[in-house]
Amino acid sequence: MCSRRKESQEETPFWHGWHQRCRGHRHPPHKLREMWRTHFRESFGMEPEDHWFFRGRRFKKWVSSVPGKFNPFVGLMLAKGGGLLPLLVLHLLEEQPRYGNEIMKALQDHTNGRWVNNPGVIYPLLNVMEEQRLVEGEWEDPDRRTRRFYRITQQGIEELGQLKDVMKPRLEEASEILQSLLDELYAEHESL
Repeated sequence: MCSRRKESQEETPFWHGWHQRCRGHRHPPHKLREMWRTHFRESFGMEPEDHWFFRGRRFKKWVSSVPGKFNPFVGLMLAKGGGLLPLLVLHLLEEQPRYGNEIMKALQDHTNGRWVNNPGVIYPLLNVMEEQRLVEGEWEDPDRRTRRFYRITQQGIEELGQLKDVMKPRLEEASEILQSLLDELYAEHESL
């Protein structure tokens, strides 16, 4: 089990208001989207699509089935351009063989629900990894082809080791830079 960062102990007024609005209720996705739009409109005085910073693809999934859980910055790190998703999938398969849904569930667990399951990303990635002989897939029932079980190959284990060597210093550097930026952005706020 990986160690996970604790939930922020200090909520900003925006998130406090959102959590208060959602507290104790399980809402269907369409209701959550409308609640989110209302909360955003009340906070910013405009629709999310009209706000210069929040419009665009990266912030469309703020609302998920668990209020306030999706984090677009985590999503960007795991997205195609972010590059961490293949590394994490190989890591998860090195731990144990898994089905595609198990991989998505493990990713959701490892990100404290901040990454939303996306079969349209995971399965094409697994196909590419299979073509590269990094993983092997096997149908649970070859005749019905319902669930595919994936395991990492020896070549995948070697590739994972190389990727970890390449990525570790860059991830540490990114973490330090992000922490520095966070400290700088909120230093004045904390001194008030």
